[in-house]
Amino acid sequence: MKLWLSGSAVRSAAPPRPEGTRLPDLGPAPDLKGVCWLNTPGPLHPADLRGKVLLVTMWTFGCINCQHVIPSLRAWHHTYADQGLVVIGNHYPEFDFERKLANLKQAVVDLDVSFAVLQDNQGINWRAFRSRAWPSLFLVDRKGRIRYLHVGEGAYAQTEAAIQTLLSEPAQPS
Repeated sequence: MKLWLSGSAVRSAAPPRPEGTRLPDLGPAPDLKGVCWLNTPGPLHPADLRGKVLLVTMWTFGCINCQHVIPSLRAWHHTYADQGLVVIGNHYPEFDFERKLANLKQAVVDLDVSFAVLQDNQGINWRAFRSRAWPSLFLVDRKGRIRYLHVGEGAYAQTEAAIQTLLSEPAQPS
C-alpha cells in the first residue's frame, strides 16, 4: 500500500478489491454495550442484527479525521440501508468535553450524523473491538463475523467494495 501526503492528511492509495475477492474472517464481533443510544429507538446488538451487515465506526466528534469520514458513512447508510447495511457510530471520547451527552447530541446535529450512535465514555466497546485509533471502521458480516477493518481516513472505494461484497453474500452458508 502506498501512502502520500496531501495537505496535512495521509491518504491511502490501496486499490479497490477486485470483484469476487473473499474478505478474511477476523473473528466474531463483540457485543455493543451501553445505555445511551442516539438516532435509534433502542439498543442495537450484533446478535440481534444477524442477517444484516454492520459497519461499526469508532469515532469521537472532536477528531477532524472522524469528521472527514462522516460524509462517506452517511452516504453508505442512505445507499445501502435497504439492502441490509446498518451503520453504528461508537462514540469513544478523547477529551472531557466530548464525554458530555449534551455536547455529543449537538455534534450529531451539527455534523448531520443520521446513523445510530452509541455513547461509550468508558471505552468498553473500544476495547472489545481492540481499537487503537480514531476513526476505525469495522465491517461485520451477516453471520456476526468481523470481515474488514480500516483505520484512519481514506480507502473509501475499498471500504465500499467490501460493503458490497458482504451485502452480496448469503446470510447462511450454501
